[in-house]
Parts: sequence; structure tokens; C-alpha cells
Amino acid sequence: FLINNFYTGINNALLNFKGNQRRFDIRFRNESVIYIDDYAHHPRELEAIITAVKKLFPNKKVLGIFQPHLFSRTKDLANDFAKALKNIDELILLDIYPAREKPIPGITSEWLLEKIDLDKKQLLKENKVIPYLSNIKNEIILTLGAGNIDKLVPEIEQLLTSKFAENES
Repeated sequence: FLINNFYTGINNALLNFKGNQRRFDIRFRNESVIYIDDYAHHPRELEAIITAVKKLFPNKKVLGIFQPHLFSRTKDLANDFAKALKNIDELILLDIYPAREKPIPGITSEWLLEKIDLDKKQLLKENKVIPYLSNIKNEIILTLGAGNIDKLVPEIEQLLTSKFAENES
């Protein structure tokens, strides 16, 4: 009886498991654009998703929108962030999401952006991301970070849905 309940519980859990949210979460896909959202907020996580995207879609241009999470993490891992983020084709860097921290003097997204060896890079405020994306031609869009960047996800989905619905009519 105990073993049957145990297996029934495991079986029910597996049947109801919906997967991890914000881990290589493909939010929009058509023949022109793929939009992926990921919680990556550590350099190794960024390297992993960027490498995976480049291997899965080797001939597509990748635009990454990254929101650093925590001033202390940005300060301590700045060089590793710079190394990971230089492997995309274009970068939009958002302001650091502070969570529970107070700002650290001199540690800003501008400071981090200067460390990244990438030709196509810029710092944008969150409210400028959607207008910017409405004019881009990138084939892969990634939103990356653990802060409140997830608030942009439905807006980006809506933009892409609208943009491609217009193109099809």
C-alpha cells in the first residue's frame, strides 16, 4: 500500500510538471525570428545559453538584452560578464537591478558596458527597449537576467506577434 501511494505520487507529480520557467523558454518563433527568455544572471549561465543558441542556430544573428542583477555581483564578476557577453552579435544592457542592495559607487551598467569588447552594444532604459526592437532585424532575441526584466517578456511577445501578423497580411 505504501509503495503504491509512493509511485502514484511520483506519477502524478511527473504528469503535472510543467518544466522550469525562464530557462531557455522559447516565447516566440516563426521563420524569421526566435525569441528566448532565460533567467541567466551569472556569467557561467550566460555562457551556457549563448553557446547553446549559437550551436542550435549557427547562422543567425543574436541580440541579447541583459539586466545585471545586484551591484555586488556585477562588481565581483564584471570581467566574467564581459567575457560571456562579447559572444553575442549585439547587446542591450539595462540598468542593474538592485534587489536588496544599495548602489555601490562606481558600479553601474555604464561601467560594465565599457568592459565588454563588442562593436554593437548600448545601454537602454527599460522603457526604450520595445521602441528599439520595433525597428530591428535580428533573427534571435534573448532576454537574460534575474531582475524585473521578465516584465518585458509579454511586451516583446506582443510586439513580435503584431509585427509578423502585419507582414503576413
